[in-house]
Amino acid sequence: MDRDQERLESFSRRAFLVGAGQGVFLCVLGARLGWLQLVEGEKYKMLAENNRINVRILAPSRGQIVDRYGVPLAVNQQNFQVVVIPEQVDDLEKALQDLKKVITIDDNNVKRVLREAGRNPSFVPVEVRDNLKWEEVSIIEVNLPDLPGVSVQDGELRTYPYKDATAHLVGYVGRVSESEMTNDKLLSLPGFQIGKSGLEKQLEDNLRGIPGKAEIEVNVHGREVRQLGREASKTGERVVLGIDAEFQRFVQQRLAQEKSASAVVMDVHSGSVYAMASQPSFDPNAFTRGISAMDWEQLRDDPAHPLNNKCVGGLYPPGSTFKMVTALAGLKAGVIDENSTAFCPGHYDFGSSRFHCWKAGGHGTVSIFRALAESCDTYFYKMSTALGIDRLAEMAEMLGFGQLLGTGLPEEKAGLMPNTKWKREKRKEPWHPGETIISAIGQGNVQASGLQLATMTSRIVNGGYAVKPWLAGYVGSVPTFSGPWPKLNIEDRHLQMVRQGMERVLLPGGTAYGSRIMEMGLEMGGKTGTAQVKRISKAERASGVRRQEDLPWHLRHHALFVGYAPVVDPRYACAVIVDHGGSGSGAAAPIARDIMIEVQKRNPAAKKMEP
Repeated sequence: MDRDQERLESFSRRAFLVGAGQGVFLCVLGARLGWLQLVEGEKYKMLAENNRINVRILAPSRGQIVDRYGVPLAVNQQNFQVVVIPEQVDDLEKALQDLKKVITIDDNNVKRVLREAGRNPSFVPVEVRDNLKWEEVSIIEVNLPDLPGVSVQDGELRTYPYKDATAHLVGYVGRVSESEMTNDKLLSLPGFQIGKSGLEKQLEDNLRGIPGKAEIEVNVHGREVRQLGREASKTGERVVLGIDAEFQRFVQQRLAQEKSASAVVMDVHSGSVYAMASQPSFDPNAFTRGISAMDWEQLRDDPAHPLNNKCVGGLYPPGSTFKMVTALAGLKAGVIDENSTAFCPGHYDFGSSRFHCWKAGGHGTVSIFRALAESCDTYFYKMSTALGIDRLAEMAEMLGFGQLLGTGLPEEKAGLMPNTKWKREKRKEPWHPGETIISAIGQGNVQASGLQLATMTSRIVNGGYAVKPWLAGYVGSVPTFSGPWPKLNIEDRHLQMVRQGMERVLLPGGTAYGSRIMEMGLEMGGKTGTAQVKRISKAERASGVRRQEDLPWHLRHHALFVGYAPVVDPRYACAVIVDHGGSGSGAAAPIARDIMIEVQKRNPAAKKMEP
């Protein structure tokens, strides 16, 4: 009896404890459920919706690029693409081979599709080929029953109507490479392209636009069930350039007579670039449509470098076109004045070294005006020894050398204007006076681009204002140029003296007299230049090599010319560089003449730009 009573009491205690434990558990569970329902209910509702609804990115249309008159330079056209969805095929490689039986697909495209399919979810479409002709679309549509996972989509393709004429300036777009991939889902869309060079690359953020989105109901496997909503994408901003498209084409065609050359034309007051051409060029449409490996290798390996924008990325010794800088530096430092003369016997002896003038017999006694007109080296040799490199470099930098000019083009290079500090820091060596002598005529370590030479010329002839070149006048409705330009610390009378010397270059006795403009009111001033590439050695002279024409093309001197027009109240400035052209007067000046006649007749400065 007592034992039964003890058992009953023990059972009751255990039952109570179990019941109490269950009660506590139910209370905790209820509290947790209440917390999830009342406090975090919205959070989990959102997560459930996200598991049911996918947001698909909709690619925006790329913004147009037009010239100052609204003429299209980069536009979008309808583009039929064939895509494949990897999850809908058993063997992706076999599916691509079956598609190759219907339309042409090169092996590189096959490899790319397999690579992209491997890094993306299997339900994401992969572009196989774009720019399909209507006949190809029709053939694919007819064979769709035998091509599982394959479909044709309607998209856009970037097109450049002026082709090679604007290739270096406008640039081109291309597929997103693996190194360019970011967390931006827009970049992973089939066939999406981004700017690769020129303004297309510089203004990528403005031109790309804002993507839209579509809300798609999907099942547990991620497959589309239906579209629930759609938010349209926003087209990229319209970009209006300062260039004149037809004038740009004219300049490009004029340069096409040379193996390798470049030319820049700009407004001396506003800084608007009216033409920027580099020869040889290429068709940017080939890149948007998928350039072949053979064509790419041909462009890449061409010794004339057709892919390089020589106007901003090509650096050259400015040669005698630099003599205006030396003259202004000498005038500012008081080393020379308008009455200063020097005797040129054909050379200048400094220490144990002899520096030769280009005219072996010498120029005799010359003033600053005649020194510029006839490009007497000796005059500037003698001046430089009293001037020094640092004061010369200061003037050069004031006129735009050794710095980026703010175009924003990814290919633009700053060039180099050496001084004592530069050599001490970069070469760990002291500066030698002989280096100043050769720098004074634009040789040695001095390196400049065609755009910098055009800018220098503009600043000299516009009254000494620090104008900078610009390409895009409007991005959307926002103007990029606000002005006015600041005044440089150069005396007006010094600028006028240099201009007089540049005017005489095109007068009798001047180095470019043969390239003068004969039409009244269109006359130009300027300066020739020849940048030495290689001196003909004694051994070569003994073997019969005496002229530049006797050397291989890549060893000949560069030919340069900078100019402005009209002489009275200048408006346009240009810089022409002919790679390995021999002489500025013979190769570059005639091109500049033709360009300056054309730009004055077209007179793009008279047209007010509008967004």
